[in-house]
Amino acid sequence: MCLPKSNGGLKFRDLFKFNIALLAKQGWRILSNPNCLLARVMKARYFPTSDFMNAGLGSCPSYIWRSIVSFRGQLDKGLGWRVGTGLNISI
Repeated sequence: MCLPKSNGGLKFRDLFKFNIALLAKQGWRILSNPNCLLARVMKARYFPTSDFMNAGLGSCPSYIWRSIVSFRGQLDKGLGWRVGTGLNISI
């Protein structure tokens, strides 16, 4: 069903992978733009004293927050560390 029409499929997207991509995009939005409304609301509710990558589920988490946290590992695979000037590197 997810194959292109030329290969005999119906050209549906793989909805599981598409969902992962959308959840990772929301996680990236929280990381890259901490002043947006989504990031401020999530921070105030679920991780007021820590950062997004170290946040837990909290008490009575919403379905959206549980979903974003469950696929945070996918986002972590794509993150990198930029050397920059090298002042923060301990040799």
